[in-house]
Amino acid sequence: MAHPPGMIIRPYKTSDLPALYVINQAGVPGVGDETEATLGKWLGLHDARVAIDDDGTLLGFINLIPPGEMGYDSANLRWLEKWGDDFIYVDRIAIAEAGRGQGVGAALYEDAFAAYAGKTPWITCEVNLRPPNPGSLRFHARLGFEEIGRRSYADDTKEVVYLARRLT
Repeated sequence: MAHPPGMIIRPYKTSDLPALYVINQAGVPGVGDETEATLGKWLGLHDARVAIDDDGTLLGFINLIPPGEMGYDSANLRWLEKWGDDFIYVDRIAIAEAGRGQGVGAALYEDAFAAYAGKTPWITCEVNLRPPNPGSLRFHARLGFEEIGRRSYADDTKEVVYLARRLT
């Protein structure tokens, strides 16, 4: 799949953080609520990729973390590590309002698929079931992700579904 016209995907730079923080917070609760400092910590751990348009406006980002990254304190990553040990985990993907419906999310995923194909057999993520995120479930299904498990937490008031897609 080609990127939308004029869009570039490049590695994260620390100078992107203020704009990516705004994008992240606009996506809560579909993505985790963070401070700018914690988001910067997560984006700096392994491999974050940023989509920009031809005038340099940040459209969205994807953050990828390998299993075993103990600097990332995540019950979701720990759950996935029990499932397997050879995957790349999508900590989060967030798209700016201006980029929604423009193919930005799919382009970020396609970039990640290409980057990790041949390096690891799986790309994994989780999507909220409580609170519900039906748009994300449909999006991930279109990209070929399949359910591998579920976890309830916060006194059974929240639930996520774990998804995986085989890379070729």
